[in-house]
Amino acid sequence: MGDSKEAGAEAPPAGAAARGRLSLLSQGDSEEPSAQGSALFLGGSEVKSRAVVKYSSAPPRTAFARLEEKTDLKLPPANWLRESARLGPAGTTILGNSKKSKPFSSFGMAYDFIDSVGNDVDVVSDSENIKKLLKIPYSKSHVSMAVHRIGRTLLLDELDIQELFMRSSQTGDWTWLKEFYQRLIDQKWQRKKKSKEHWYQKAILSKFLYYSINGDGAAQPVPSAAEQQEPSSSDQTNDSDGASWPAPFEMPSSVSEDPSASSQGSEPLEPSYIVGHVASAPKEQNLTTLFNDGENSQGLKNDFVRNILWTFEDIHMLVGSNMPIFGGGRYPAVSLRLRDNNKPINVLTGIDYWLDNLICNVPELVMCFHVNGIVQKYEMIKTEEIPNLENSNFSTKVIKDIAQNILSFLKSNCTKEGHTYWLFKASGSDIVKLYDLTTLCEETEDKYQNPFTMPVAILLYKVACNMMMKKNQNKKHYGTIRTLLLNCVRLLDKSRHPQIIASANYMLSELFQLDEPKKEENSESPLNENSDESYSEEEEEMPDSDENGSYSTGSDPSDDNKAVAVIKSVGELSVPEKYKSIHQIRPSCAFPVCHDTEERCRLVLSYVLEGLKSVDSSIKKESDLPAADPNTPIPLKYEDESAGGGPEGLEKQMALFLDKMGSLQKGNYSSQSGMIPGSWQHKMKLQLILKSSKAYYVLSDAAMSLQKYGRALRYIKLALQSHDTYCCLCTNMLSEVLLFLSQYLTLCGDIQLMLAQNANNRAAHLEEFNYQTKEDQEILHSLHRESSCQGFAWATDLSTDLESQLSVSCKCYEAANEILQFSDLKSQNPEHYVQVLKRMGNIRNEIGVFYMNQAAALQSERVVSKSVSTTEQQLWKKSFSCFEKGIHNFESIDDATNAALLLCNTGRLMRICAQAHCGAGDEFKREFSPEEGLYYNKAVDYYLKALRSLGTRDIHPAVWDSVNWELSTTYFTMATLQQDYAPLSRKAQEQIEKEVSEAMMKSLKHCDVDSVSARQPLCQYRAATIHHRLASMYHSCLRNQVGDEHLRKQHRVLADLHYSKAVKLFQLLKDAPCELLRVQLERVAFAEFQMTSQNSNVGKLKTLSGALDTMVRTKHAFQLIREELVEEFAQ
Repeated sequence: MGDSKEAGAEAPPAGAAARGRLSLLSQGDSEEPSAQGSALFLGGSEVKSRAVVKYSSAPPRTAFARLEEKTDLKLPPANWLRESARLGPAGTTILGNSKKSKPFSSFGMAYDFIDSVGNDVDVVSDSENIKKLLKIPYSKSHVSMAVHRIGRTLLLDELDIQELFMRSSQTGDWTWLKEFYQRLIDQKWQRKKKSKEHWYQKAILSKFLYYSINGDGAAQPVPSAAEQQEPSSSDQTNDSDGASWPAPFEMPSSVSEDPSASSQGSEPLEPSYIVGHVASAPKEQNLTTLFNDGENSQGLKNDFVRNILWTFEDIHMLVGSNMPIFGGGRYPAVSLRLRDNNKPINVLTGIDYWLDNLICNVPELVMCFHVNGIVQKYEMIKTEEIPNLENSNFSTKVIKDIAQNILSFLKSNCTKEGHTYWLFKASGSDIVKLYDLTTLCEETEDKYQNPFTMPVAILLYKVACNMMMKKNQNKKHYGTIRTLLLNCVRLLDKSRHPQIIASANYMLSELFQLDEPKKEENSESPLNENSDESYSEEEEEMPDSDENGSYSTGSDPSDDNKAVAVIKSVGELSVPEKYKSIHQIRPSCAFPVCHDTEERCRLVLSYVLEGLKSVDSSIKKESDLPAADPNTPIPLKYEDESAGGGPEGLEKQMALFLDKMGSLQKGNYSSQSGMIPGSWQHKMKLQLILKSSKAYYVLSDAAMSLQKYGRALRYIKLALQSHDTYCCLCTNMLSEVLLFLSQYLTLCGDIQLMLAQNANNRAAHLEEFNYQTKEDQEILHSLHRESSCQGFAWATDLSTDLESQLSVSCKCYEAANEILQFSDLKSQNPEHYVQVLKRMGNIRNEIGVFYMNQAAALQSERVVSKSVSTTEQQLWKKSFSCFEKGIHNFESIDDATNAALLLCNTGRLMRICAQAHCGAGDEFKREFSPEEGLYYNKAVDYYLKALRSLGTRDIHPAVWDSVNWELSTTYFTMATLQQDYAPLSRKAQEQIEKEVSEAMMKSLKHCDVDSVSARQPLCQYRAATIHHRLASMYHSCLRNQVGDEHLRKQHRVLADLHYSKAVKLFQLLKDAPCELLRVQLERVAFAEFQMTSQNSNVGKLKTLSGALDTMVRTKHAFQLIREELVEEFAQ
């Protein structure tokens, strides 16, 4: 089997295409495949046949040695029974063109050509079995075959009942089948002995083939017991001798898989050599391939000389053949046959020869005739002429009909994957019956007594693995893969095959995409697009009769009700399309469509749990483990406000965590259950745990979007516990897994923040957090076998204290960020890195605001005369520190908008500090203090920085407007305080007035009265107030000032200007009539004051009429006041 597969290629037809010769394949050469294949025209009707050699271990073909006439074949040749590559693997046993096929021969081929199984090929079998089936209507001999369905492929193997029962009487298994056989089929069962004639013919054929090899080696003594070898020949159509039946599944001698043996106390199967290792990366392409070549499926070897993909009409078959092929005729290939001249060729032999040549693409048959072992003559016959030989006439079209009918019959009735069906025809009988041995076996005590169970399960597994590997098309086949794996798991005994079961469950969990994008309601899910490649795991059985009534059960006394289906007469098989295309009607296998994420994750977790149970059950050191009952919930710690030590305790836990993360890079391994690193259990458990952590993460994310924050925290806790266990077991931490951890911690931070912001619903969140399903408990129990799962306890406790919730959230983000710094994850996942920093900036803003509000609350409670407390100062420092770090986070990712908002909040903090320093003592003696001035100026600086950060209003108009308003307010507050509590003890009146005037003008500059927005009336009111205050200030200066006439004139003009602007703005506002009235009255007073300094009556008259005019204009204000009073009165 060392030769490469797919070595052969189809060759162009030899000879004239018009005559429709078979195309030939030269063994050694690799020729271009022919597009057409070979067509054979026989007796006017065409039978299409095409053969492509997929694998061949035969050496280059050489011409056969033509024996001299009168050569005595009874004498052994010198090279007899020596190993001969040309004659195939049968060399030292019999040498015939067909060695007796082994019971599991089709499985060996299926393992080698796994791509074809379940998909393109209809039948996989030994050529002998196919010939036997196609000869059913012509032959009286018995037929006994095991049939298995894998996808749309049927595997056919000889089921040698006699050999089986011989074994049964020695070992005691298969007794149920023996009883069933004797009860229903043959009460007087006994083993038939071979005649001497049979062995004589075998020996002669063997010697003839050895003679036909040109001078192969020196003479060897002839083994005296040669006659006792067990040969077999294809021309003896009704022989049933041959291969010895294996144990229910052949195992290395040290390990018995035999059910009877294991019940006698021998070691159970150690499965470490069954499944190849699952790689440590969690991708589909790392799914296991099942066997190493050395122990290819434990003795289920593909030991045919060649494997051929044979298309006969529309039937695709993968066929194994050992027929020796020679050169030396008119064509590059001939088959060699030995015939007794006294016995004419019968139909059965003719069909045999014709099918052998067809399957192996051999265009010519060379027959050597002998009488009593003495060679007489040779005759050459073209393959297409074989059906027309004298005494051996048969219709190729009938053979085609038989093939199509048998395939339809089997496909229609062998519907259950993983079941062993038995096709049986008794010797001399016309009735063919099909039994479901799996169902019969399940009625007995040990359902694992069927020796086919293991090979079938492994083949189901391998086909599923192979489909999973094919990335491009596996989505379409998910329904099929799932069915294959579920049937595989159903067949196996959990205690005997934990590795395959764990691996199959892991693959089942891999079928479900946890991170699928959300689909539109009406869009078709691709998982629903089941082509007819899929088939259902619970297929309904076909009705037992078609319109011709050809399947019957029990109506005829000769039938038995145990048969799944019956062909009443073999003659029916020759009727064209008698069992027409029923096998094409295949129920589709729907992949379960999970409409919501939770359902999908729950399914994944159910498979993960089964896998974990298999792994855990196979670890021997159970007794050393801490005893824990999987049915007892593992208590979830509920942290009280007083416990936990708040942020200080968190710091210690974070330090421990980061320490641990550092050691992970070096790969510290610590499993409590005693798993050996590198063992299949270790690798598989790592995969399953990682899968569970992903599923819990997705569940948490889904709960988060539903605003079920308690449930989300419970799921992220389970995800982190799974991850913690993974870290304990992992010997080499992959960067991909570290990225998952960073994502989990980020989500955990989000959840803690949302819990902090939704404190009013705390009882409901707590209830959801403490709830646990049985499945979660069992998974946690499996995790606790490996580690304490406490590595992330600091992040996942549900606290009742707002400050500690915010702190935990912040620490989660910090930890997520630290992990990104460990390896090169930051540059590999820039999007996630930006998200983490944004969240860090946001949570620091939240904490900063929290401390700032606490400080403001303390300030409002404080007695006015008291100075600032140290607690307040501590809160300011904490708040300022958080804002500063947050600003740094946003600036490092060029997030100008959020940086501006945090600068704005820092400005607000400075204003709170300023307010705290407002002068203590009596209200009348109060002055604007230097500390206030300092903090207000700092606030102004931060607001200006925020504006610089934004650059222009276009970047974020809302934030820009907000910062401008705050800045305007700060200037206005400063100016108002300086005006109302003038620091005359420190500054001159003129200086104060100048500073007030400057601050007011700056406030006006940042107060946008023109833009239409929700804030516009506020801006107009603010601007009107500023103008009013400035006008009053200049009016006051004018009254109190003596001397400088130029300055007085300037003040008069400014006062008049600001009064008129104030009036204009107050008139725009509907809700400020009193302010408007006050300004107008002040204007009248201003006019009166001006009049006193006038000398001419004309001037005085003009001023008074202006004052009267102002008074008249107050009518509008009085109307507004009246309306308000009427409304109040009405209420």
